[in-house]
Amino acid sequence: MQTFSFNTDRAPVLFIADLHLDPVRPDAMEAFLAFTRGQAREAAALFILGDLFEAWIGDDARPPDEPVSPALAALAASGTDIFLMHGNRDFLLGDDFCDAAGATRLEEPAVIHVDDEPVLLEHGDALCIDDVAYQAFRAQVRDSAWQAGFLSLPIEERLRQAQAARTRSGEEMAGKAEAIMDVNSDAVSQRLRDWQVRRLIHGHTHRPAVHEFELDGRSAARIVLGDWFEQGSVLRVKEERYTLETLSFGR
Repeated sequence: MQTFSFNTDRAPVLFIADLHLDPVRPDAMEAFLAFTRGQAREAAALFILGDLFEAWIGDDARPPDEPVSPALAALAASGTDIFLMHGNRDFLLGDDFCDAAGATRLEEPAVIHVDDEPVLLEHGDALCIDDVAYQAFRAQVRDSAWQAGFLSLPIEERLRQAQAARTRSGEEMAGKAEAIMDVNSDAVSQRLRDWQVRRLIHGHTHRPAVHEFELDGRSAARIVLGDWFEQGSVLRVKEERYTLETLSFGR
């Protein structure tokens, strides 16, 4: 099991998710690149909890001029540890990309220690258990045999299938109730019990908020990271304070 510990007295730890970076959204890309050149360099560590990219069909399909991995590599070289977790859009990010980006791939879920407190991290989609159809799809595409078969296809075919899946996903989401696509509170409580923690950080739902509640007679918290569609979203942890911040896109 991976173990990582951070004390934020000297430098903060940052968490982001759901950037959905795509060349067709240059504002988000530039905001992210500026982030890696700016405040991220003041951090002890940066955790990217899934969906860094809008889609990823394999490391072998990475464009030679792709700007994200060089930006992350420069950030890592500056002294910030980078940790990368798979999301539902980029679950095929592999070792080649992580090596190029200077990032450590993080298992899901993962427990790290921040200021001596165990904190549970995950993308968040596995907690949306009321969406039965999605959970079946998630199980399929996370299967190693399915992934090997998909990655063996020509890049053009993978692109075609990925686009078809995105179109189908958008159509299905339009017909689902909002509550079905959110995390299940019982699943959250059980996850905290299973991992014996009192704090969970996740993304996926694009609903940034800090939810404080009582679990088995003790205080607990679920922190949801925001997406990077209209503005950036960063969780900063410094001296035991957890603060959700927004980054404006330069327009």
